[in-house]
Amino acid sequence: MTDQYGGSRELLPEGDSLAGAESLILVDDADREVGHASRARCHEGGGLLHRAFSLFIFNDHGELLIQQRAAAKRLWPLYWSNSCCSHPRRAESMDAAIHRRLAEELGLKCPLHFLFKFKYQAQFDGAGAEHELCSVFIGRCSAAVVRAERAEVAAWRWIAPEALDAEISARAVGFTPWFTQEWERIRRDHQPAVGALGRG
Repeated sequence: MTDQYGGSRELLPEGDSLAGAESLILVDDADREVGHASRARCHEGGGLLHRAFSLFIFNDHGELLIQQRAAAKRLWPLYWSNSCCSHPRRAESMDAAIHRRLAEELGLKCPLHFLFKFKYQAQFDGAGAEHELCSVFIGRCSAAVVRAERAEVAAWRWIAPEALDAEISARAVGFTPWFTQEWERIRRDHQPAVGALGRG
């Protein structure tokens, strides 16, 4: 059975890899669930609108953890991005998904606070894109020891917000399009929330 976005409501396509076959949640513009499709199908062509999240993790010095995406990534390989980004799986709550993925990808555990939700579409090449309704969260990890999942993360580093602003402006390295959009909004609209993390 297919939904209005062309995704399967019941079955995953045959032949997908384990990661590519992971069932994600298709949504409408109001974040109402409308069906399900494999991760691979969600990112084909111009992409199917699906539920996603981005995490921004700060340390006690106010530095942000950023990661370089693994070379094997289908979309934006070796680009620098925010601390962690992924998707809730079919029938998984957003709260469960954000904490699961933070632990799996970075070996971290900390409280996470919702900031905002936005929709974007970014085309990587003719065969793949991101098309997400993305919820953005922030958190602070004290004395954090990062244990990055090497299949997902090529490198990682802590960076001061002002230094990140300068790198983005200079375009010294490649950054993912969702990261730069989210960071601009955080810097413009959510500095009090970020500052409150250090007082928590």
